[in-house]
Amino acid sequence: IVYQPVRHADGTVIGIFAQGHDVTEQVRAVQSLKEADRRKDEFLATLAHELRNPLAPIRQAVALAKSPRLDADRRTWALDVIERQSSQMALLLEDLLDVSRISRGHLELRLQPVRLQDVMASAVETAKPLFDRKRHRLDVALPPQPVELSADPLRLAQVLTNLLSNAAKYTNDGGHIEFGAACEGAQVVITVRDDGIGLAPEAQAHVFEMFSQVTPAIERSEGGLGIGLALSRGLVELHGGSIAVRSAGAGQGSEFIVSLPRLVAQDAPAQVDASPQHPAVTPRSVLIADDNRDGLESLAA
Repeated sequence: IVYQPVRHADGTVIGIFAQGHDVTEQVRAVQSLKEADRRKDEFLATLAHELRNPLAPIRQAVALAKSPRLDADRRTWALDVIERQSSQMALLLEDLLDVSRISRGHLELRLQPVRLQDVMASAVETAKPLFDRKRHRLDVALPPQPVELSADPLRLAQVLTNLLSNAAKYTNDGGHIEFGAACEGAQVVITVRDDGIGLAPEAQAHVFEMFSQVTPAIERSEGGLGIGLALSRGLVELHGGSIAVRSAGAGQGSEFIVSLPRLVAQDAPAQVDASPQHPAVTPRSVLIADDNRDGLESLAA
């Protein structure tokens, strides 16, 4: 608010003029930027922690494997540790790269006709060890008839696996998770419902944003960068679908809903002859280029 006096010709003050400017949106924008900056700092701290975690066992296992006194069984164990921990690091980095590709519009799907039941079964198989470890009960409800989608099977399975894994992580041991799908007109609706920690209303509004993690979820995350839901939303939207969340509140469980367009008969592409071909094998020369000398020489070997 800006005030100034209104004067008579002789200079006496006869009133006051007030001019107001609504700065609500400006203030909110500044607050939003500060909040995004805070979440980014928290994310970078989490990233450093999660990438450093696998490095310690990898370095220790390498030191053990180089020991001349190590027997064959312990050397095999050391190599298994290196493989397991490096795979975990690779998964973290792939998630980061995927989010970056989506935000820049550089991620391309390999669309093909797929059966929803097959993708759901793949997601259940991947998440099953976590469910077994936490003694959860998983109920799966599939549509009675085959449902066809035009989708990238690996990317869609990645989305569903992430939702199942989150449900398992953020539900107390011995919990109950429901995983189902149903056709609604031209859409298929996939749901993952749990009786876990739930989400407060203010958390539901931001759960799919980059760098966003809810405090109770961080405490149970069991590793990870907290970008899985942002990545899932991006992948679902690339498939022409949408993802949403519902929760009655903290401690009341959560339900994630994925809606995707079905592939109806007239939309199905013509089938291509996929019979295997066996061309004659001829020797090839392969050029390997890498700016990392260790990467170059190990790949050549």
